Amino acid sequence: MKQHAGVQRRSLVTMAVLAGLGARAAQAQDYPSRPVRLVIPQGPGSGADATGRQLAEFMARALNGSVVVDNKPGANGVLASSIVARERPDGYTVFLTSVSLTSFNQYLYKKLPYDPIKDFTFIAPVVDASFMVIASQNSGIKSWADFVAKARAEPGKLTYASAGLGNSTHLYMEKIARDLKLDLRHIPYKGAGPALLSVVSGETDLMCVVTVTALPQYEAGAVVALAQSGEKRAARMPAVPLINELAPRMPALPGWYALVGPAGMPPEVVQKLSGAVRAFLDDESTRKKLNEQFLFPIPGTSEQILARATQESRIWGELIKSLDVSFD
Repeated sequence: MKQHAGVQRRSLVTMAVLAGLGARAAQAQDYPSRPVRLVIPQGPGSGADATGRQLAEFMARALNGSVVVDNKPGANGVLASSIVARERPDGYTVFLTSVSLTSFNQYLYKKLPYDPIKDFTFIAPVVDASFMVIASQNSGIKSWADFVAKARAEPGKLTYASAGLGNSTHLYMEKIARDLKLDLRHIPYKGAGPALLSVVSGETDLMCVVTVTALPQYEAGAVVALAQSGEKRAARMPAVPLINELAPRMPALPGWYALVGPAGMPPEVVQKLSGAVRAFLDDESTRKKLNEQFLFPIPGTSEQILARATQESRIWGELIKSLDVSFD
């Protein structure tokens, strides 16, 4: 009798598991049956917002559904990340995350209310933002070689602006200085706009800044472009060398965005969403718009972007620790 009861229980468990799998497969097949919410960790008009809205519009067509943008700025992306990490992993809340949120924040904040790797399902990489290193016209620096020579001749004298302590514009410039063994003085500002204006006015000497932000000032002759990130020189800046041409051992300056969701999303839903992202990046008109904004498509798999986030977490985490930068 006991053996028969055990067999019965195992049969019921097996049936329950199969029923659950069947229900999940049916849900994935019908996905999306209601609007998908795309959370963006910056406000309207930001770089992340512009990218996210283009992606949302295309995803809605690709999924034959509705995708609603939900801007949740604040606390360097911690607010948006916390919200998404707590949502149900059913694919109806997804998130346009970035390298800052996945690879920097766990080292910058003493108490982060989520794990930026374990608490998310990595769906697909989206784009990489281009950066450029610029100098003030007042600095007398006209090239990368000038910059390095001047920094070595006058340790601690050259200043560089950033959009704030722990911001990518701070960490990237610090990484350049560390790798080239240069002593530069950091001047943080409240945002990229004021930091860039400080270089234009000559208040500071240098800055590593998102290309689309600094390009108008460069084309107007207000700043000197010393180098640009990326794998090939931009058509609008053919004379500006790549950072990896000048400092081959420097790790790539990452400015990527990726689509993620809460941990534990069904593989079938992840596949549908990643397929929509791939279609977005393969679309010719999309690629043209992105290139105009100096955003470069990075097609890839969920496994690839997870591996990249994990690797860059190690690279930039070591730098952040050495700088002893932390927020409450």
